[in-house]
Amino acid sequence: MRYSQILLPTLKESPAEAEVVSHVLMLRAGFMRKLTAGIYTYLPFGLAAIRKVENIVREEMNRAGAQELLMPMVQPADLWRETGRYEKYGPELLRFHDRHERESCLGPTHEEVITDIARKELHSYRNLPVNLYQIQTKFRDEIRPRFGLMRGREFIMKDAYSFDVSDEAAGISYMKMYDAYKRIFTRCGLEFRAVQADSGAIGGSFSHEFMVLAKTGEDTIVICKDCEYAANMEKAVVKLVASATTEAPADLEKVETPGKRKVDAVCDFLGIESSRLVKTLVFKADGNPVAVLVRGDHEVEEVKLKNLLGVADVEMADDLEVFNATGVPTGYLGPVGISIRVVADQEVAEMRNFYVGGNEKNYHLKNVNFGRDFQVEAVADLRQITAEDPCPECGGRLEMTQGIEVGHVFKLGTGYSQSMNASFQDSDGQEKHFVMGCYGIGVSRVVAAAIEQNHDENGIVFPMPLAPYTVIVLNLGIKDEALTAVAEKVYRELQAAGLEVIIDDRDERPGLKFKDADLLGIPYRLTVGNSFLKSGKIEIRRRSDGITEEMTPDQAVASLHARISAELKQQ
Repeated sequence: MRYSQILLPTLKESPAEAEVVSHVLMLRAGFMRKLTAGIYTYLPFGLAAIRKVENIVREEMNRAGAQELLMPMVQPADLWRETGRYEKYGPELLRFHDRHERESCLGPTHEEVITDIARKELHSYRNLPVNLYQIQTKFRDEIRPRFGLMRGREFIMKDAYSFDVSDEAAGISYMKMYDAYKRIFTRCGLEFRAVQADSGAIGGSFSHEFMVLAKTGEDTIVICKDCEYAANMEKAVVKLVASATTEAPADLEKVETPGKRKVDAVCDFLGIESSRLVKTLVFKADGNPVAVLVRGDHEVEEVKLKNLLGVADVEMADDLEVFNATGVPTGYLGPVGISIRVVADQEVAEMRNFYVGGNEKNYHLKNVNFGRDFQVEAVADLRQITAEDPCPECGGRLEMTQGIEVGHVFKLGTGYSQSMNASFQDSDGQEKHFVMGCYGIGVSRVVAAAIEQNHDENGIVFPMPLAPYTVIVLNLGIKDEALTAVAEKVYRELQAAGLEVIIDDRDERPGLKFKDADLLGIPYRLTVGNSFLKSGKIEIRRRSDGITEEMTPDQAVASLHARISAELKQQ
């Protein structure tokens, strides 16, 4: 490909609309252009990188025994009503009526459609197991689309769905996809971790997220330094360390805390550590108030709370809602004599003689004890894990790092097949519901995540497998016949060797060509300049580390072919 002939509108300055590195660089490098909020046109270089991801995904899905199909983006509302998700999914589901007033939606995911296919086409255990996948555009009407391809409304996704005869067989299908995902992201040249995750709106009993590690990632993940444990914050299990205290319960006391509402202010006033105070926080669970008890130095993990309560949504109540529900101003609320439902984090049940709000303005209670002074509806792990906690699997050291979710695998069970009455006849002639799995990869998001992980002050530093081109040839002497002849010869020979190469044949200053080559992130730069006229050598520079060598044109072609082939085989 010739630079002069490709649509590659690079920008010198960072666009004002861009918020994160990948968004900035994909716009500056001419990979995409915004059409409207959260919706982008992929220009040739951006699409080339996306196609690289698609090819890797397709090869590994096929290798794992999955079969590719293509389902419609427009889905009838009636299918979604069978599972109850048409009303529950929320405003992210774009709903509309056609000219005949039939209700439909744009597919954010395809569980209903694929289950409808299964119930119509898969009738016997002899048809199973089967795994069907597609690579297709999805639409989710995000309230605040941001960060370019990281959180857009329209995006390219690979979604796969497995159907099995039993939970045990579904576990085998799940692990095939888990292993396939590890191969996919390894082949993409990314540093990633598979982390235990909550199943969220998709549902199911078990899931893992695949996270690309990047300082700019919007998700915090927990990693053990001493074993393979990894989880996102909402799923990370807090290992309860039993209290070793032999302190006897003391008499309950009421203490005045004038104007002290915040944890730090109360503790400073009373001269205690925040770990001796129990916060009483009010949440709305599907609109109904519930009080949650957690140690003063910890925070409630809302997903854990939602799962405990079995509700669709939880959110913190504001000051007025707290007062309306309890009659107590925020900051002085406590569990002793409270009038609403109460649940407690597991650590609270282990504490002795702690402090809580006194359910009266300007007062707290001292020497409160679980069970003696108040009761709760349930005790569970309800808080966010911290780096000070031990690993729940090996007891080792934890660290928090940032990640970008690029893939998610779910063990769905029979939730969808039961609600849609999708069944097969087993070997005994009995009708059974399919046991399902669901497996997604954000294909376009992988490109953005790769850039978040691989860039420097000059631009993108693509992993070899995802680069739109692996070599760029810079002709610094467009008007010099001898230099142009060498550049063209090298370009043709690299093409003949099977390498993906672009030649910068523009009549531009060398400095601009160097800057654009770095911005685009192409792994190898081959420069034909005036030094060739003196030494007969041209320059090879590796984008990832800046290492530069000089070789004859023939040596350069042979060297690049060997290097690139070896690097791609390593993935």
